[in-house]
Amino acid sequence: MAVITEVKGKGKGKGKGKGKTRSRKDEALDFVKEWTTFAMKKAKVGAHYGFIPLIIIIGMNSDPKPSLSQLLSPL
Repeated sequence: MAVITEVKGKGKGKGKGKGKTRSRKDEALDFVKEWTTFAMKKAKVGAHYGFIPLIIIIGMNSDPKPSLSQLLSPL
């Protein structure tokens, strides 16, 4: 993880021009945010493509044991 510094500008009123460094806590927080976003995107895709197959599997394991064509037909 690299230390991010501000760009020093040439101009009046910019102060002494010292770059601000980020603390380890801020870097760790950004790391956690990135991984939670990554994990939520993957979970969203998994839930999107896995919901209908899950319902079909649950339906096929139910007590009357319907066939696949009975599960997929609208009647």
